[in-house]
Amino acid sequence: MKYPITALIPTYNEIEHIEAVIQSVSFAQEILVVDSFSKDGTAEKARALGATVVQRAYDNSASQKNWAIPQSQFEWIILVDADERVTPSLQKEIIEMLQDPPSCKSYWIYRSNIFMDKRIRFSGWQGDKVIRFFHRDFCKYEEKHVHAEVITNGDVGVLKNKLDHLTYKGLRHLLDKSDWYTTWGAYDRSNRIKKVGFFQLVFKPFFTFFRDYILRLGFLDGKVGFILCAQASWYVFFRAVKIWRINEGEALPRKK
Repeated sequence: MKYPITALIPTYNEIEHIEAVIQSVSFAQEILVVDSFSKDGTAEKARALGATVVQRAYDNSASQKNWAIPQSQFEWIILVDADERVTPSLQKEIIEMLQDPPSCKSYWIYRSNIFMDKRIRFSGWQGDKVIRFFHRDFCKYEEKHVHAEVITNGDVGVLKNKLDHLTYKGLRHLLDKSDWYTTWGAYDRSNRIKKVGFFQLVFKPFFTFFRDYILRLGFLDGKVGFILCAQASWYVFFRAVKIWRINEGEALPRKK
């Protein structure tokens, strides 16, 4: 049975994920794939699976989603990245909520993250949540290059059930993604941080590892937890290096 919801899926070269993510939102009456001109057949596969596909050159995640949101057929949107899955329990919760008008205009959804074939319970990811179920006419993404969140004109609620998030496609993808994200994050912060010194280059990376591995119990996630916490520290360090280089006038490539 289909329900009056638009499932919005941004994609770029997601051929290995597209079928499973579309299946996970098959309860939505409209499945709208917003593709950034994939070169691996993602758009063609999505059309073959019955999704509506629109394409736009990628600028950043927020602008891509803000361009797509007004094109949704239905007022209520579930936005799912290609590496995420709407679980049956989350689907049931959303369907039941729509039986009466929801009391809020958007809803946080917690994510259960899977990294290197291990479901992560700690390492700073235990509180990972995103606004992914929202009313089309009251919400938009803040204009940031990375980690942009929904701005809601109204109340924000929290759903009980989680999204599954398959975060790891391979080591090359992890390194490339870290490179893109540190660059975009550096450009987002370069206007606010004019001087990069000991605090940004030494203290913040060290504290990030200590916080995630010790205070947030990353050591309980084993070897994978150590890798995650070390990668988070590396991310903070290289973002600071890139902020310094941007402020020195060096132009860093931002094209994904």
